[in-house]
Amino acid sequence: MKENNSSSSTSIPSWFSCSLKCFPISSSSAVKEKEEKFDIVEETTTPRRKPGGWRSMPYVLGNETFERLATIGLLSNIMVYLLNEYHMDQVFANNVINIWSGTTNFGPLIGAYISDAHIGKFKTLAFASIASLLGMISLTLTAAIPQLRPPPCTKIQLQHDQCMGPTKGQLGILYMSLGFLSIGAAGIRPCSLPFGVDQFDSTTDEGRKGIASFFNWYYFTFTIVIVIALTLIVYIQESLSWVWGLGIPTTLMFCSIILFFIGTRVYMYVPPGGSVFSGIGQVFAAAYKKRGLKLPSEEELPHVVYDPSVKWTIITSKLPLTHQFSFLTKAAVVLDGEVGEDGSRLDKWSLCSVQQVEEVKCLLRVIPIWASGIICFTSMSQQGTFTVSQALKMDRHLGPKFQIPAGSLGVISMLALGVWVPFYDRVLVPQLRKITKHEGGITLLQRMGIGMVLSVLSMVVAGIFEEKRRASAILHASPDGIAPISVLWLSPQLILMGLAEAFSIIGQIEFYYKQFPEHMKSFANSLLFCTMAGANYLSSTVASIVHGNTGKHGNPDWLDKNINKGRVDYFYYLIAAMGVLNLVYFLVVASRYRYKGEVPVEGDDAPIDIELSKAKHIDN
Repeated sequence: MKENNSSSSTSIPSWFSCSLKCFPISSSSAVKEKEEKFDIVEETTTPRRKPGGWRSMPYVLGNETFERLATIGLLSNIMVYLLNEYHMDQVFANNVINIWSGTTNFGPLIGAYISDAHIGKFKTLAFASIASLLGMISLTLTAAIPQLRPPPCTKIQLQHDQCMGPTKGQLGILYMSLGFLSIGAAGIRPCSLPFGVDQFDSTTDEGRKGIASFFNWYYFTFTIVIVIALTLIVYIQESLSWVWGLGIPTTLMFCSIILFFIGTRVYMYVPPGGSVFSGIGQVFAAAYKKRGLKLPSEEELPHVVYDPSVKWTIITSKLPLTHQFSFLTKAAVVLDGEVGEDGSRLDKWSLCSVQQVEEVKCLLRVIPIWASGIICFTSMSQQGTFTVSQALKMDRHLGPKFQIPAGSLGVISMLALGVWVPFYDRVLVPQLRKITKHEGGITLLQRMGIGMVLSVLSMVVAGIFEEKRRASAILHASPDGIAPISVLWLSPQLILMGLAEAFSIIGQIEFYYKQFPEHMKSFANSLLFCTMAGANYLSSTVASIVHGNTGKHGNPDWLDKNINKGRVDYFYYLIAAMGVLNLVYFLVVASRYRYKGEVPVEGDDAPIDIELSKAKHIDN
């Protein structure tokens, strides 16, 4: 798998994949807005406001820190809450979490569109933050008010699997809480980081330095928040009280909103500048209208398409006309009456520029690669569901008094990723560079492929250790069903999952970033969340199919409510087998992938390398 666009891993923060559920993506026109925002503000009737810069950072960073701590602290232990407090069986809890997570991960696409095309980032953040607070309050009330959750389960009921499950009304309150949280995530994720960047003037040296420093502080606070949420908050939830464990994040979210609104007088507000989704829709609409059109020969085609010059800006790269996906090329063919006397198009939904068409082609080229990440992510998503179920039936004591919370085991993956990425970037890449002559040591597609291999291995290892854990639990047959095996034996599978994230997730982010035009970069980053959403839905579907089709004719239900009676190890092996098939598919589509190209644009004397030529040079 040869790749033309190489770089080291330093361009992607290692903390990104530690908690993707709460990490924001940039809105689809954030970069474009940032470059044009001062001109845009001058054109409106509102007087131009000086960027707040570091004066606004206490409010922006304070809001970000409290909001992330609240969200991560609330979500990191949700599996345990559903199993222990709502008495759900593990398949039902797994489906609730995966369906909700999938919906939440698709939400930012809608939030980005609303922000970019209609109300702007500030209003989107304001409404979304209030929605998140309502969700947190509702969820906290389920812990504080006994009538909103099932009655406590006695030890005898637990041993005989006779615990009362939730009523429809109790489930309705729970789903309403999660729904509000999804609405909040849909607005917060795509807007929070770009809104902070908006507070600096990127046209000055001071502003650009401020942006760089802001990113450093942003990721620093993000790392601290993850550690606190996965340790202190989870410990309070399991060891002290769910009311306190959910109430503290809710209070922090309230403080986040207060800080956010206190800073309104110093914020820089960027009006909505249009969404990338409109351009994509225009290309498909124009191509459909001209579906019966016969394209001229490749030699004549450049002379009959609408290809206006692109003036040079930091955010603009001119894409050359390609002949792949020729049905889309028809959208750029000029027909009579489609161009005015001044050379501009008369209807954007009937005629599109070559640049627009090629941008959509970039998206179509990436989709097969994107699809291959869904099964890879499916294995990673297990650490928040069935891995927690395993941990609850293992010895979690660390010393005579302290017991490791099951929801805190994700720290192991985070530490593995945090240790590996600097080693990979500073030690391994330079050595690989000497061998491969590739700037990044290996290509991004190769890096993603290694991540898929590691994800398969993580499921194989998880299956082996689950088999050992189950055998030990059955052999000792303790009343609580806990196997006398340390929960730290789950470390190998969690470490492999962390390494898989380091290769696959970070590789995908960088790959998407390089294969899309500049103003589609943040839309490209949102594809990662769409991959996660697909993985959540796939995981829920596979679990439901397995649960519904095993356990017949005297055979054990693989995903029985009692994990010791089930065969979760078989479930892990099934995901591993799916991963092997997915890896074969990935190798095929990666070997056929075409990289996007760039050509020089007007207004700049410096040549811009054509990436297709670079790719051919590397292959030779």
